[in-house]
Amino acid sequence: MRIALAYVFIILLWATTPLAIKWSAEGSSFIFGVTARMSIGLICILLMLLLSRQSLPWHSKARQTYFAIAIQIYGAMMAVYWGAQFIPSGWVSVIFGLSPFITALLTALWLGEQSLTWDKLLAYLFGVGGLALIFSTAIQMSLQSVLGILSILLAVCLQTLSAVWVKRLQAKLSALTQVSGGLIFATPLYLMTWWLIDGVIPTTLPTHSLLSILYLGLIATPIGFALYYYILTHLAPTRVALITLISPVLALFLGYYLNNEVLTVKIIAGTGLILCALLIHSFVGRIRSKRAD
Repeated sequence: MRIALAYVFIILLWATTPLAIKWSAEGSSFIFGVTARMSIGLICILLMLLLSRQSLPWHSKARQTYFAIAIQIYGAMMAVYWGAQFIPSGWVSVIFGLSPFITALLTALWLGEQSLTWDKLLAYLFGVGGLALIFSTAIQMSLQSVLGILSILLAVCLQTLSAVWVKRLQAKLSALTQVSGGLIFATPLYLMTWWLIDGVIPTTLPTHSLLSILYLGLIATPIGFALYYYILTHLAPTRVALITLISPVLALFLGYYLNNEVLTVKIIAGTGLILCALLIHSFVGRIRSKRAD
């Protein structure tokens, strides 16, 4: 039950995070928004670690795990924040729908998991087809939009690499210590990057920008990352990556209703294909498992 609740909560977080990321960069630079988020998140996660009386292991495998997590927290999130400036917020979550396919390839090659069965391949093809249909609504794209999409695709690859690497290391660390260590590695990099690229603290921020930064720093970062690595510890990476096929549906509608982003018939049809991919992945695998038993 705990894993199921954590799974649902992460879906909701990942559906709302793209819009919050876009809003957090309004009135300031994107690098200030992400640095402020991670700094607040680090303070919160260290307080959570202190209150739970957990220690922070520092042996070799723990440090490797923290570094692998920092690849997502710094590398992937930096790419997301940069790319989100140029594309609708809902598209960020949609592009992350490619994660299950990339995860399947990496787990098959790196972990030896049987994650490329025919039903899963069919599900991934439906998912990718849905994504392609959604993107076909924006044939007339600017160079910035193309760069934004490529930046989010880079973030997908980095997050997937991080997740599979953490799974491969099997350091047996709690989710809280994993996120704490990852933020300890990543936050100084953010501060250094902000200082070199921007170095400006805005005197005023729009209310929605300030609230977005606080939401991302107080909830999405400490709680969201902790729950993500909690379920990653208990579930296969391919099943965790399915979150990125559910959250785009919610993210697209949130962008449409709250940020006046375009929602066309093609986008709705593409979303339907993604839902079909989820049904195939979920039910065909279960039916095969029951027959095997």
